Parts: sequence; structure tokens; C-alpha cells
Amino acid sequence: METRRWINHSLPQTLGNAVLLLYISAAFDAVLGGYLFSPIGIAIVAGKAAAGFGIANEKKWGYNLGLAMAFLPFVLRFLVGGFSLDAVLGTGIISLMFEILLIALLLHKDSKEHQRIWFS
Repeated sequence: METRRWINHSLPQTLGNAVLLLYISAAFDAVLGGYLFSPIGIAIVAGKAAAGFGIANEKKWGYNLGLAMAFLPFVLRFLVGGFSLDAVLGTGIISLMFEILLIALLLHKDSKEHQRIWFS
């Protein structure tokens, strides 16, 4: 019997925290960021929520989508403003810290090892 879950307590702590951070980030983007007023914003919010759901259900596509969603803010900043310090810090230091934290959680050796062995 296949069960679908939003949070998986059997994941390593790094992946579990990444799932929660993806959900929280999607919620903040939707509510406070105003992302629901543009098609690209809706895609970003949906991508983050889908990535969290995929990781919680131990799917490789969820992990890969999570990595894409984690690196997306840096790619968008580069496309808009280049590698200048103003472009990197344009959204604020707190946002930048959470974006780096999400990347670190997903690329942690425990996260990569668990997804390599257990994800389908």
C-alpha cells in the first residue's frame, strides 16, 4: 500500500529540514512575496511545494526539483543584475541566508547519500 505524506519523519534530519524549509519558503513567497500575481511566481511557489512533497515521498524528481528551486534565486539574480554585490544582497541578508541554508541542507552528505540509496 502506497502512502503519500507531506512530512516524512524517517528522513535524515537534513532532508527533513529541507522539506520544511521548502514549504515555509513557498508559503512566504505566496503570502508576503506577492508571487501569486504573476505566472512565473506561481510556478516558483508550486515548484517549491512540489519539491517538498516529492522529497517527503522519497522521489528522485523531488530531490532534483528541490535543488533546482534552491539554486533558482541565484540564477535569477545573475540574469537580472550579474554578479555584483548589490544583486546578491538585493533581497536582503536574511533571505540570502535561508537560500544558502536550503542549498546546504540538500547538498549535505547525509542528504545526498540517503537520496542515492532510498529514493526511487
